[in-house]
Amino acid sequence: MPLPLIWLDGRLLPLAEARISPLDRGFLFGDAVYEVLPVYGGRAYRLDAHLERLNRSLNEIRMPQVLDRTGWLVALGALVHGNGGGDLLLYLQVTRGVEPERNHVPRPGARPTVLAFVAPLPMIPASLIERGATAMTAADSRWARCDIKATSLLANVLLRWQAADADTSEAILLRDGWLTEGSTSSVHVVLSGRLLTPPQTHAILPGTTRGVLFDLAAREGIVSQRRAVTEAELRGAEEIIIASAGGGIRAVTVLDGAAIGGGSPGPLFRRLYAGFLATKTEFSTELPA
Repeated sequence: MPLPLIWLDGRLLPLAEARISPLDRGFLFGDAVYEVLPVYGGRAYRLDAHLERLNRSLNEIRMPQVLDRTGWLVALGALVHGNGGGDLLLYLQVTRGVEPERNHVPRPGARPTVLAFVAPLPMIPASLIERGATAMTAADSRWARCDIKATSLLANVLLRWQAADADTSEAILLRDGWLTEGSTSSVHVVLSGRLLTPPQTHAILPGTTRGVLFDLAAREGIVSQRRAVTEAELRGAEEIIIASAGGGIRAVTVLDGAAIGGGSPGPLFRRLYAGFLATKTEFSTELPA
């Protein structure tokens, strides 16, 4: 549940008092982009990578940057420390703003709506790390520009819901026989001791935690490769690892009811997970109070 204070259009205010126009294009069209990042002890994890991706998404939907790095530091610092700091999950969103009528083609001059809020960081149970997660496969039914972190996530919602109905943690998506990603995560497979990740295309979000795995693999001397991964390779993988900002990194040990590898988190996952825990301070940015 979001904490009591939010950041909306340049000021900190109680969530209960926040108001957004029903004519906001983010509400009417999903004409908006967003970011989610963890905060550890009041420090924003991989802040610059998230801001870079936010600005890339804005550029792809033909919007200018709304704040520079200093502006975001001030806004997010006020938000995080105003809510008491600690370990949080931070959500920020930029819409194209309010127009006087519903119209598909945006009119020039609308002022963007900038929203951010925080919630307690979800705790990943130790049992999930020790035993691994279950997942199912599903056809990738999302739109063709998944590289833009847009708020129009109905397809992701339905896919994640399908996974929940199957009592699994994630839906791992396949498009024409090739792995793309999860409904809420990036997906990595281990084959012959190598970490394989589908290459960056319009079908895949440039995940920031995905980038952390590449950095950790290099540190650990693990060979990593960005290349297309077939459905057969996914099902025959020695290990499957999923990564997201809110969930960190997790091993998938059961896929569509079948055990992956030995049915428990494998050695590459354990090495990468230990390295990931050690980056929580190293990869984080202090937010001003």
